[in-house]
Amino acid sequence: MPAPSEPPRKARTGIAGLDDILAGGLARDRVFLLEGSPGTGKTTIALQFLLDGAAAGETGLYITLSETDGELRDAAATHGWTLGEEITVFELVPPESLLDEAHQQSLLYSSDLELGETTKLIFEAIGRSKPMRIVLDSLSEIRLLAQSSLRYRRQILALKHYFARHGATVLLLDDLTTDTMDKTVHSIAHGVIRLEMVTPAYGAERRRLRVLKYRGQAYRGGYHDCTITTGGFQVFPRLIAAEHRTGFSGERLASGIAELDTLLGGGMERGSSTLIIGPAGTGKSLLAIQFVAAAVARGERAALFVFDEELGLLFARTKAMGLDLEAMRDSGSVIVEQVDAAELAPGEFTHRVRACVDDHRIRSVVIDSLNGYQAAMPEEQLLVLHLHELLLYLNRQGVTTFLTIAQHGLIGDMQAPVDVTYLADTVVLLRYFEALGRVRRAISVIKKRAGPHEDTIREYRVNDKGISLGPPLAEFQGVLCGVPVYIGQGGPLLKDDPA
Repeated sequence: MPAPSEPPRKARTGIAGLDDILAGGLARDRVFLLEGSPGTGKTTIALQFLLDGAAAGETGLYITLSETDGELRDAAATHGWTLGEEITVFELVPPESLLDEAHQQSLLYSSDLELGETTKLIFEAIGRSKPMRIVLDSLSEIRLLAQSSLRYRRQILALKHYFARHGATVLLLDDLTTDTMDKTVHSIAHGVIRLEMVTPAYGAERRRLRVLKYRGQAYRGGYHDCTITTGGFQVFPRLIAAEHRTGFSGERLASGIAELDTLLGGGMERGSSTLIIGPAGTGKSLLAIQFVAAAVARGERAALFVFDEELGLLFARTKAMGLDLEAMRDSGSVIVEQVDAAELAPGEFTHRVRACVDDHRIRSVVIDSLNGYQAAMPEEQLLVLHLHELLLYLNRQGVTTFLTIAQHGLIGDMQAPVDVTYLADTVVLLRYFEALGRVRRAISVIKKRAGPHEDTIREYRVNDKGISLGPPLAEFQGVLCGVPVYIGQGGPLLKDDPA
């Protein structure tokens, strides 16, 4: 029985996320198609592909039919790149006879001659530089010269065979400006990558990427968010929690408030998720930050992702309540990130969370709030799927996660913008209620998968001393409805603080 052949060598693209999606990169000595409308980032990816090869000592050739040499070098310079001697830029221009003033009848030249001259120039450029990596930008020009699908297909096949004889890894760019329905190159190319740009009703455009085809190679399917920043093209592979499994010791984590730990059945379990739900102003963020402070006190690191509140206000508010979140951040114990939902794709947010866990050994994560997270992804069903993978990943890393979500309304029948209660391991419900002429707050644990919890309802108060809980409200009925009925003999409400 013959020995199994070695897997094909890969040429990295220079983009870590894209290499991850492609299981290592592009198969060497093959032709790949990178297609997308103008502005999606094809040129940036192509430049990174050539620069990565140059860093490894591989010669590269950029054949451009649409941009000038100067435009390409200026585009590279905006990212801080320099196209050195390893990379040759060949600016393909029409034959000199077509530009000669003495041959104005060049407009009558047949497309056969123009296409033949173009192909000849491409072959000559490859023969001179003998590159290991080639970028051809773009196929739209060749498609226009060919004028028919049959001649276009034959020309691409001829190019493919020529590339194969020279042993080069080739990236063909197509801006889809001529015939978006023409799939001629799809069947010829070894792999096809499509870039798309989506413009929401509000906020910056969103870019995404999908691998349509990769012969003989498993890859990470589906859409993957991506972005272009100073420094190049970034791809955020779709998170698959099943690929990330780690072992960790299960233990209960105290909050630092004895009554709260009693309500929670002894505290929160490591590697679990907690959803804190309630109307605006009930103290959801502060309750989550209380667990962050407890984690820091244990010598652990935590991360807080804030969607809704300005950081300066958050720091001042928590400091006034005895929790100096800003000092925790400055000491490096807590990573605090302000998240702009209008400017951030969900895949990029997931990447940020993963980077905190993988690079900084974060053990507690707070996402405040899911209302802001939903704003980054208006499609409710997709939000649930994203959140499911993210929570499962965090749980398997031994990270304790706290999520907050604001319900619409203040008392009575309140609705959450999206129902994720079934995803969380623990659900903590916060409520306003009126008693004896005052607006008060109540806390209860509705669900806890990891073990038993107190099924009572307790009053709690937020003041300059932080959070304090009272005994169970055993002498009231209807607290969660907001207008309770007193049935006791001198109920256990929290007393006013002395003046």
